[in-house]
Amino acid sequence: QTCALPIWIHRIKAYMNNGKIQFVDLAAQYQQIKPEVDAAMAKVCARGDFILGEDVKLFEQEFAVFCKAPHCLTVANGTEALQLALLACGVGPGDEVITCTHTFIATVLAIHQAGAKPVLVDCDPQYYTIDTAQVERAITPRTKAIMPVHLYGQPADMNPILEVARKHKLYVIEDACQAHGAEYKGRRCGTMGDIAAFSFYPGKNLGAYGDGGAVTTMRADLAERVWLLRNYGQKVKYEHILKGFNSRLDTLQAVVLRVKLRRLEQWNEARRKAAAKYDKLLAGKGVVTPKVAPYAKPIYHLYVVQVPDRKKQQAAFDAANVSHVI
Repeated sequence: QTCALPIWIHRIKAYMNNGKIQFVDLAAQYQQIKPEVDAAMAKVCARGDFILGEDVKLFEQEFAVFCKAPHCLTVANGTEALQLALLACGVGPGDEVITCTHTFIATVLAIHQAGAKPVLVDCDPQYYTIDTAQVERAITPRTKAIMPVHLYGQPADMNPILEVARKHKLYVIEDACQAHGAEYKGRRCGTMGDIAAFSFYPGKNLGAYGDGGAVTTMRADLAERVWLLRNYGQKVKYEHILKGFNSRLDTLQAVVLRVKLRRLEQWNEARRKAAAKYDKLLAGKGVVTPKVAPYAKPIYHLYVVQVPDRKKQQAAFDAANVSHVI
């Protein structure tokens, strides 16, 4: 029985809204970066390049550098980032994709939207990411890809997954939608598989002021395919090479993300410090706190604990005016 506690980057009084401690207080965050955001958005409005504008290209370059990936393509949202990553790998009807039971529904929806069948394996009970021991047993002649999820900002154990994928000639598609800056053995999430998907939903560690997403990849061929897929399949305007989508990050969102990206390392470190404080305060209280794998440097998108009685804990939070996710 799990619940997620508020873990954010501001002092406690910045959480407060009418006496309630907020789970995520985006208004307080905006006040910290307001001058930069407002100025950047005003420049876009003055230029009028609202779709695939200059700041979209700049953000793609900057996020690629942040992730230490050679290629980054922005898209409309995290779900479509997953879907386009699957399609870029040629996943379609008749194929199977192995992923984890313990994830947000978008992981499985994207597989369905690509026309494939999700094959679910259980999570590791200690770290909550995909149980690598079960992956190979789930492979069939129809398996086309493995999609590990870096859940709550904790990297999945990638080396065993990559070994199985190489052995069976499968694609590895990282669901990094909650893992902006998380590291596995010194490597950033989004750089270990063939291709990866990120979400910039407002509540993420790196969030836009609306929906947004991105695909990173180490492979130029997959990057080019996503580039085509996100914009109607056209390489030159009105010349459509394949059946694509309208899945583009707008320029106003890109400028917000550029402002926030400059602070992301600092914000992630603040989350790690807050998580360490939670660990200390909750020790010996009958609460199972998040375990950090020896290979991982997490970013604590969520700080998820296990408690004996979820309803009782929910009532206690409500009585104390503390927002939470159950």
